[in-house]
Amino acid sequence: MDTEKTSLRALKKRQTREKISHEATRLFLERGFDKVTIAEVAEAAQVAKMTVTNYFPRKEDLVFDLSEEFVQSLARTVRDRAPGDSALAALRRAYLAAVAEHDPVIGFSGPAFARMIAGSPALTARLREFHDEREKALADALAAETGAGPGDILPRAAAAQLGGVHRLLFDETLRRAIAGQDDAEIETALTGYIDAAFGLLEPSLGGYAVRPAA
Repeated sequence: MDTEKTSLRALKKRQTREKISHEATRLFLERGFDKVTIAEVAEAAQVAKMTVTNYFPRKEDLVFDLSEEFVQSLARTVRDRAPGDSALAALRRAYLAAVAEHDPVIGFSGPAFARMIAGSPALTARLREFHDEREKALADALAAETGAGPGDILPRAAAAQLGGVHRLLFDETLRRAIAGQDDAEIETALTGYIDAAFGLLEPSLGGYAVRPAA
C-alpha cells in the first residue's frame, strides 16, 4: 500500500511539473520569454506561484525542461560505451543517432523555440551555463573512466574539445531552425558536418578512453 501511495505521489508530481512546463512554454512562445511572469505561469497551470518555483527555481529553467538530460547526456554516453569504443567513437555514434531521431536535447526544438532562445539574453546566458555544466560532467566521467588523478588536465582538455564540437553543432541546429529549415533539412546538413567536426578530433582522441574488451 505504501509503495502504491508513493507511486501515485510521484506520478502526480510528474504531471504537475509537465503541466507547468507546458503552460510556460505556450505563454513564452505566444508573448516572448521576457514578457511573461512566474505569476502568470502559475495562473495558467492552476497552481500556486511557490509551486512553480519549487519545481523550477529559475524562470529560465521553465524553458529548458530537459536540462538535466542535456547536462548528463555526454557523460552517460561515455560511461555506457561498449567494449573497444573510445569516448570519441561513442559520442559520435550517439550524436548521429540523436540527429536521426531529431532529438530536442541536441536542438531540434522548432523555429519558434529557437527564436525565443536567441531573442532573450537571459536564455542564451542560461544555455551557456548548461553547456559549461555538461562539459564539466563529461570531464568528471572521463577522469573516472581513465583513472586520472586530481591534477591530470587530460580529462578536462578532452572534455573541452568534445564539448566544443557538441556546442558548435547545437548552435548550428538553432541557426538553421531560425533560418526556416525543417528538421529533415537540418538532419542532412548536420550529418555532413559530423564527419568534419568529429573527424578533426580523431588524431588526438581516437585512442583516448577506450573501454577494455570484456
